[in-house]
Amino acid sequence: MKKFIAAVMACLFFQFQPVVAQAANLVANVDITRQTMTVSQNGIVRYRWKVSTGRSGFGTPTGNYKAKWLSKNHRSRKYNNAPMPYAVFFKGGYAIHGTNETKRLGRPASHGCVRLDPRNAAQFFAMASTAGLGNTRIVISH
Repeated sequence: MKKFIAAVMACLFFQFQPVVAQAANLVANVDITRQTMTVSQNGIVRYRWKVSTGRSGFGTPTGNYKAKWLSKNHRSRKYNNAPMPYAVFFKGGYAIHGTNETKRLGRPASHGCVRLDPRNAAQFFAMASTAGLGNTRIVISH
């Protein structure tokens, strides 16, 4: 009976391992030069989206960051209560978030944040929520 219980427990343990692995290792690679963000999960590219990063005088910080906090309906205190839907913050007030100015995606247009189409921002927000902040990495480079 003990062997049977141990076998059942082992099967249950391994059955749930893919869920844990799937939730880990979410990476958003933002290429400032190309104005794109590539989202990978467990090393597999899931999405590639156009973004807008910081325009002249408002740079987007480069580097490797862990996601710090999430805010689904955030508004900027610094820039006239501007909407920042589905914000994933990575450094101080800098975040990846949705924008209503989708016609400007693909070229620098922000005050330093990484802007996405709101549907894409919602998708990334959901993925970061599922993966967890500690498992979500944001890499920004030229």
